[in-house]
Amino acid sequence: MIRAFIAVTLDSKVIDEIAAASNQLRPEIIGVRWVTPTNFHLTLKFLGSIDDAAIEPIGATLREQLRLFPRFTINAKGLGVFPGPKRPRVLWVGLTGDRLVSLASRVESALRPLGFKPEDRKFTPHLTIGRWRDADRAPKSLGRQLENWQTRDFGVSNVESVKLIQSVLKPEGASYNHLIIVPLSAERSAQ
Repeated sequence: MIRAFIAVTLDSKVIDEIAAASNQLRPEIIGVRWVTPTNFHLTLKFLGSIDDAAIEPIGATLREQLRLFPRFTINAKGLGVFPGPKRPRVLWVGLTGDRLVSLASRVESALRPLGFKPEDRKFTPHLTIGRWRDADRAPKSLGRQLENWQTRDFGVSNVESVKLIQSVLKPEGASYNHLIIVPLSAERSAQ
């Protein structure tokens, strides 16, 4: 059994911008376990524990369902927290793009026949950059700090593929292995 998810990764230039912001925020926002920049991604669908034998059927289904899905761009902009600044658990960078929700929906629909249940909550495109171990340790000024970063633009990324990624949990944090890369159509979306 492996722990896996379906994701989109960002262009290296955007990752570098977000990593620089993370480094700037470290002394200001305490109690956060920061995500390693090499692990930055947008999760489209968390699969949980899957059997190794499920890897190829997942890949085949995604290739079939996404072969005509056009490539597009996403913009990384602003910071926020889930569920809110009073008791934060996740610090994130916002992601916007006309086709993001549609792509997540397509992935969700493609995997349903393989036994993966749809998500209960609405898809909110974001890139997790940190997690609080204890929400009570969040600074009282967090809301104000987030306001200062609301309009920060980290750049635009091309979305040219979707990836099936294995997550290996370790004491120092997760490491990721890209199991399957599913290219999107070379026909770009008219945005």
